[in-house]
Amino acid sequence: MTMLPSRRFLPSTALLSAFEAVSRTGSVTAAAKELDLTQSAVSRQIKTLEEQLGVELFIRERQTVRLTLAGDGYAREIREALRRISSASLNLRANPHGGTLNLAILPTFGTRWLAPRLGRFLAANPGVTINLVTRLSSFDFRLDSIDAAIHFGHPLWPGAELTFLMSEKTVPACSPDFRDRHDISQPSDLVDVPLLHLTTRPDAWEQWFADNEVPPQTVHGMLFDQFATAAQAAIAGLGVALLPTFLIEDELKRGDLVAAVNREMESKERYYLAFPAERADYAPLSAFRDWIVREAAG
Repeated sequence: MTMLPSRRFLPSTALLSAFEAVSRTGSVTAAAKELDLTQSAVSRQIKTLEEQLGVELFIRERQTVRLTLAGDGYAREIREALRRISSASLNLRANPHGGTLNLAILPTFGTRWLAPRLGRFLAANPGVTINLVTRLSSFDFRLDSIDAAIHFGHPLWPGAELTFLMSEKTVPACSPDFRDRHDISQPSDLVDVPLLHLTTRPDAWEQWFADNEVPPQTVHGMLFDQFATAAQAAIAGLGVALLPTFLIEDELKRGDLVAAVNREMESKERYYLAFPAERADYAPLSAFRDWIVREAAG
């Protein structure tokens, strides 16, 4: 177990709250009003904190204060630390008898695949609460209050362990009217039609054309940052999008989307559950990891 640093470097929450409020508002008066304290009380707390740390945090100019360079960096870290303490306290209050799992999800994967299945996990693990937040790219687990994340890509995430979930196949999808209007019947027919692109997969169409032996092209078209909006654009007849088949099952069944040509492509990247090694034995995470692996296996 890691020992906490000397108490000298662990100022009280009251001192840190006063410092955070003044640093954010830029005013002792405003901070005092927010904290329901007198101005002199807030000023004393700031002075006590500076003496405890041995560092000047503010420059006093007449009736105003502004952060020193050191104070500015300290304020950013303290604000995040107080946010995490508040979040942990809220999670504990909301679920005092079980654990909480903070899970980062990819938007469309989370809404289309994970969310409809979560009820089964929660029913089997009634003491666990899951909080979902959206993350489009990898991040540093040490700097975020996230226990685990859904990752799509290669099995690389610095500082994290990865558990394989599933592979993925994509299909060029469009509206039935778009396919008929452009008389699409073979891969080469897609060269001259509007193509829809995902910013997170900039070379997907180039890979698809290469897999289907279509000479390399300079591919242009609309850009989207999420599959859901790209799918809606395809339904609206704006172009052809390369979409994961397991995320558009309903649209394909309803006929809102069709395969422009029946040429699926297996993505080189995979879906993984990423988590910091030190959280591997955290009970809610362990239970969720076992469950999602079974769900992904079908």
